[in-house]
Amino acid sequence: MVLPDMRVVLGQHSLLLVLLTAIALSPATVVVLAQEDVCKKDIYPPLWHQAPGSIEDFPVHGNKIVINAWNYLERLGVYKILLNYSAKYFTASGSNNVGNILWGLPLQFGWQYHTGRLADPSNVTTCSNGAGQHLCISVRSWWPSVNYYLSIIPFLGAMEAGFFGQLQHEIKVLPPEELRADFCYSAADCRSHIPKVMDAWKAYFEYLLSTEQKSERPTASSFSIEKDKALHYLWEAHVASIADAVPKFRSSLKYVSGPEASFGENWANAVDFIAATHFSADLQNTNYFQAFLPPRMLSESDKAPFISDFSPEQNKVLLSFCVLHKTNELTGGTLLLLWRMAMSTEAGRAVVRSLIENLITGSGV
Repeated sequence: MVLPDMRVVLGQHSLLLVLLTAIALSPATVVVLAQEDVCKKDIYPPLWHQAPGSIEDFPVHGNKIVINAWNYLERLGVYKILLNYSAKYFTASGSNNVGNILWGLPLQFGWQYHTGRLADPSNVTTCSNGAGQHLCISVRSWWPSVNYYLSIIPFLGAMEAGFFGQLQHEIKVLPPEELRADFCYSAADCRSHIPKVMDAWKAYFEYLLSTEQKSERPTASSFSIEKDKALHYLWEAHVASIADAVPKFRSSLKYVSGPEASFGENWANAVDFIAATHFSADLQNTNYFQAFLPPRMLSESDKAPFISDFSPEQNKVLLSFCVLHKTNELTGGTLLLLWRMAMSTEAGRAVVRSLIENLITGSGV
């Protein structure tokens, strides 16, 4: 098989590649959030400050801590607990936990909530659509079903790794009202159904635990975390979750418009490319990047790059995701293979940085 020229392939998707790599690869783009920015509510997921912040905040029934994963605030609380417990590992990346590389997950979830992607797209139920139902997460929606593998599964993987220490009560994750067999609800249950995904998330949290340097003082510890290594483990787990969840829930895309269904699968494909860059999904970077995502569900009449109520950048990103996915399919995955090869070494990343500079300045390739 003859591999296509790297510069030609990358040049065809210039805007997307700029978005995927400009922040992730260039030291000049590292920006520290100012204190006043951290206090702004809009940099956090919707209702972030109302979500449970510790395991003890969830109700206890029958000597078990009960988490309703189909309630927006409670699933958001799972993220908040993971962020709080892992904050000490990222103090060197900025104050107020802004440098924590887990921020990408709750911010994505918040974007799904804000844009209506957690609601029942089949309109069979009033979940997230009816009065008093705004916190309901529909099991019929593709987005939150896939997100389950990026929220509850990481949480259970952290539990299995001992990340939360010794818990006083067993954790019970409530199933949805229907399609219960599509999910798992405990570390043991998930271990038996999706062992590779559990292994990947457990490995990430075990890596964080392994970086702790014990001090002679009982209350003092330091952490020798290597951020790039942490990003490697995190993205390995993220990709593992996506790879398992996307085909499992593909049938749910029948409830949404054709453009929305295509966007979901195009976005999942793009994650493979983002992961290869070891993109630092911290608070600053994720907020910047998400501004280019669709601000609402796509309708049958939406055709990028001609969606009138989307910004030019949002239109271009939608089109680029589509072209990227189709090209990767047409090349039998060769495009992703080449991208991963380019991202595998610092020298390769330098070549891509140079290419991006030329694309930005209009110098061509």
